[in-house]
Amino acid sequence: MYRGGRPNALARLMNQLSAGQYAAGLAPRHWVTLEVPGRRTGRLVAVPLVVADHDGERYLVAMLGERANWVANVRAAGGRVVLRHGRREAVRLVEVPVADRPPILRRHLALAPGARPHVPVDRHAPLAEFARIADPFPVFRIIPDRPPAADR
Repeated sequence: MYRGGRPNALARLMNQLSAGQYAAGLAPRHWVTLEVPGRRTGRLVAVPLVVADHDGERYLVAMLGERANWVANVRAAGGRVVLRHGRREAVRLVEVPVADRPPILRRHLALAPGARPHVPVDRHAPLAEFARIADPFPVFRIIPDRPPAADR
């Protein structure tokens, strides 16, 4: 359904349905909908994603790697996005250095069975295997977005 790293028509339809379901909170708590302005159109784009928790922090992982549209949109938006799961949460996404990604990638695969075919490592593999493949998979730490002091 993601030949060449892009969703086909069926995957796009399923993603659209999942994004609505996750945004409404009708899914496990770690399934969310990311809302980010499109970098070309400015139109709001909604993407269903899985939040990986690790060491008390929350992360989003691009299972399709650098070519995922949402990754480019997040970067163009300066990391400011909205996560939805029954409620709206304004957050800032900060990219995680490659060296820090392996345990987060492993946790992501434990929570996101749909991502497993896209990551060339078994979810039970040692961290060294995840370190070997971490570079092409962007990982973003989720930080609450606080308005600037002048806006409060």
